[in-house]
Amino acid sequence: MIESLSAPVQATLVVGAILVQAVALYVGYGILERVATPLIETMTKT
Repeated sequence: MIESLSAPVQATLVVGAILVQAVALYVGYGILERVATPLIETMTKT
């Protein structure tokens, strides 16, 4: 199906997919940092 689309549309879809992945990683790492930082601080205080 994607192969039947024009080249500019395919390029736009690829760029859009990469942008979605980048945002998901940014949000995921932000959540991980909020969860992991207190745990690491708690473990290193002992």
